[in-house]
Amino acid sequence: MGKEKALCSHCEKEAWYKNKAVVVATGLGFLCALSYVLPFLEPFRKSFLMYLSRIWWAMLLGLGLGGVINHFVPREYISHILARPKKRTILYSVIIGFFMSACSHGILALSIQLHKKGASNPAVVAFLLASPWANFPLTIMLIAFFGLKALYIILCAIVIAVITGLIYQVLESKGLIEKNENSLDVREDFSIAKDLKKRSFGYRFSLSDVKGIYKGAVSLGDMVLWWILIGMGLASLVGAYVPQGIFQNYMGPTFMGLMATLAVATIMEVCSEGTAPLAFEIFRQTGAFGNAFVFLMAGVVTDYTEIGLLWVNVGKRVAIWLPIITVPQVVVLGMLANLIF
Repeated sequence: MGKEKALCSHCEKEAWYKNKAVVVATGLGFLCALSYVLPFLEPFRKSFLMYLSRIWWAMLLGLGLGGVINHFVPREYISHILARPKKRTILYSVIIGFFMSACSHGILALSIQLHKKGASNPAVVAFLLASPWANFPLTIMLIAFFGLKALYIILCAIVIAVITGLIYQVLESKGLIEKNENSLDVREDFSIAKDLKKRSFGYRFSLSDVKGIYKGAVSLGDMVLWWILIGMGLASLVGAYVPQGIFQNYMGPTFMGLMATLAVATIMEVCSEGTAPLAFEIFRQTGAFGNAFVFLMAGVVTDYTEIGLLWVNVGKRVAIWLPIITVPQVVVLGMLANLIF
């Protein structure tokens, strides 16, 4: 709790105009305003506002849930469930991810909050990989687009998350990635149910709880929001100035088409709900289901926003290993999908 209070205290003392999120947002806003004077910037403004309209709710939801976790969930709970070096820890993180309803950018905030609360780095990575595509609302959306083929996407997302999490556990045991210093040593006989019953006895929700949630959300926003805005800005540039014909002409059901899709997904990933229709359009135009799968998954495993957040907040080696471990899995499963469907 002391470290978390120190973080919030630091955020309060920092001048607002030095806040990274404020600086990036001001720069993007300036470009949008300038587009009314310089016509060549108009496509950027329209592209950026389109992306913003798609994911603003996910960012707020992610920060809000992160604030709730920060204020109400003790570190002992997260450490007890998601910090132990056991295989079931990875399964727990994937299951929790399935019940999350935020898109990839909302999941970023939640992942960092879980890290702050003591979840092991392998569990954080597994949660981050599983949540955008294996969560329940997106399962319904993907089935609406792809029919029963969507089950391949969901199953593969879970498989990649579990395999990657287990590999990260091996790396952590050998000292090849950073360990989460926020994790607590919890007694084997610790019972969350009993502790929760004790804490909730006589509890009354108050204004101080609202302030606590707000401070937690602001602290989390200072860590993740500027990265998300940078990602949106770069994706807006691509969406505004890269001709759509390039996607249709170079993303066929070949190995090179798969690689081209991988490259585009690296810079085009915006949010789960936003990329699902784009992936379906790739499938509709090219007939390459594997390419659609790669477009969806690679947007998570190679996205510079997520890698940057892991680099700064979780660990440099954790961030470096992410594409090394996941990209081969995504490519192999994408090629298999092109052969099957």
